Amino acid sequence: MRLMFGLIAVFASVLGGFYAMGGRMAVLWQPVEILIIIGAGIGGFAIANSPSVLRDTLRAVGAIARGRSTPKNDYLDMIALVYGLLRVAKSKGMSQIEADIDKPSESPLFTQYPNVLRYERCMTFLCDYLRLIALGQDNPHDLESLMTEELDTLGRELNQVPKALQNLADALPALGIVAAVLGVINAMGAISEAPEVLGRMIGGALTGTFLGVLLSYGMVGPIASAARQRRESELNMYFCIKAALCAYLRGSPPQVCAEYARKVLYTDIQPSLAEVEVATTLSSQAKARDARQPA
Repeated sequence: MRLMFGLIAVFASVLGGFYAMGGRMAVLWQPVEILIIIGAGIGGFAIANSPSVLRDTLRAVGAIARGRSTPKNDYLDMIALVYGLLRVAKSKGMSQIEADIDKPSESPLFTQYPNVLRYERCMTFLCDYLRLIALGQDNPHDLESLMTEELDTLGRELNQVPKALQNLADALPALGIVAAVLGVINAMGAISEAPEVLGRMIGGALTGTFLGVLLSYGMVGPIASAARQRRESELNMYFCIKAALCAYLRGSPPQVCAEYARKVLYTDIQPSLAEVEVATTLSSQAKARDARQPA
């Protein structure tokens, strides 16, 4: 919804302003110029990026078009899940959550939070490091260093799509100039035509520069920024987990670990202390209820 609103606002403002100053809209309709710019842009994008990045770009743009982002409640559920796992590990030992981390989709702890289970890679990250702790890797400095390295790699991977889109945005003005130069060359070949014909051809050629700049700064550039923001919000999930697990290895109680996880979030998505307390209390109650149920 925001993508459509933004694009409508951009094009309506630019084209409306052009019309208001007395411009003729028909002059801007230059199918050949559009073909040159968009075709060359797509071709260059395909050359510069791997098939996985191309597929991921389609998914990212689709998510932006649908307005999908990581809701605040998903972060809250993640904190409550990590709290529940660490609470069991602290009170009964890491061996008590081995079955949960081996098969999260079948775990009573994990299935309390179906929204979090959708983040498959994030769940793998959580389970992998809990499994390392269960195997005896309890040195907080070593584990934190390993998580930092993995998150650096993950950050570069998640930034591939925003970077690719930004490169395309940077290239579009130059492709607009290419289209304009070709239009001027074509106009120079018709230098003997009447002034009105020659003027129309030169005006059409300059439209290429206009379209390249507009598509770059009014469309592709903002989409790249939106993709970057969404990838950063996804990465925040991993930082939540890292903060909680590092606090646990340093000996903090599960409730304090949950507070560590909460504190690394941006202000606009950070749940309040009261919200975390409610979520972790519900998690504890659900665990106690499951324990009372007969096998």
